[in-house]
Amino acid sequence: MTPIHARPISPSRPRTRTLLLTLDAFGTLFYPRPSVPEQYAATAHEFGLSRTAVTPSKLKAAFKDVFRAQANRYPNYGRADVLRGKYGGPRQWWEEVIRGSFARVLDPGPAQGSKEELNLPSGMVDALLDRFAGEGGYTLYDDVAPFFARMREIRSASTRFDRVVLGVISNSDDRVPAVLKALGVRVGDMRADQDLSSMQLPGFEQRKAQSTGVSSEDRSNIDLDLVVTSYEAGEEKPNRLIFDVAKRQAMLIANNDAQPGDVLTGEGEMDDWVCVHVGDDYEKDYRAAIDAGWQSYLLPRGNGEQHPAKTIHSLVDLIDELKIGSKEPVG
Repeated sequence: MTPIHARPISPSRPRTRTLLLTLDAFGTLFYPRPSVPEQYAATAHEFGLSRTAVTPSKLKAAFKDVFRAQANRYPNYGRADVLRGKYGGPRQWWEEVIRGSFARVLDPGPAQGSKEELNLPSGMVDALLDRFAGEGGYTLYDDVAPFFARMREIRSASTRFDRVVLGVISNSDDRVPAVLKALGVRVGDMRADQDLSSMQLPGFEQRKAQSTGVSSEDRSNIDLDLVVTSYEAGEEKPNRLIFDVAKRQAMLIANNDAQPGDVLTGEGEMDDWVCVHVGDDYEKDYRAAIDAGWQSYLLPRGNGEQHPAKTIHSLVDLIDELKIGSKEPVG
């Protein structure tokens, strides 16, 4: 009998080590400044609504109630209804939140069902939608730009990792890439691919028909390789699915970067992967990542709550915590 020989693998070639580091977006990378109620009120005043009737404090309470009700009625920005052709997606979702919030402030009567139909000044709702889909509504935390600057240096040098893939995992709609770009963060094209419909969902971002990431040369000039939002992935944190989607997309990027002789252990998967997620929410970021089999760090951003978690107080701290810039071999 003729023996069957497997393709030999050179024992002298070390395994390729890849770090997948993902970050939450809202409350971790950027935040609204001034607050959402203050911006809603200021915009309303610009469109002629009464400064006495429309105040940040009134809008704060109204927004909280309307947002909660909308999230219960149309979870994940109405994705399930969007796929059935019964809902318009994030823009409609947020328009209803805006109209409902102002309706509660301007017509605080008992008949809640008709409040969304309250007439508002022409153009005001669109102005708010556009404001929070770009740089107008948000600002980066002070440590974000220094972190990305340092990571650009590290990714172009020799470190303990053969490659570093950076991304965002966010319980949000598809405005996140546009907001980050408007704030000066360089974002790649890779998005969620949970199913074909993820590429066809109506939203704020104009998706490319065949978004397969970016080349190695292009990646040297960007800060974030991928952005995975719950609206496109199909599930919100703490569901494990959104983490699995992010890793699968990172594998596609790694496969695109693969050099001759790299050891592959699956479609696009290199040995070994270190997956780390960082966010400001204990349950949805820290615990969710651990439950998905990842490492995790909590970045509380000054909320004062105490949790049994690996905690950092600046994104820059991650570089030392993970020894990303070190050339030391991994044990």
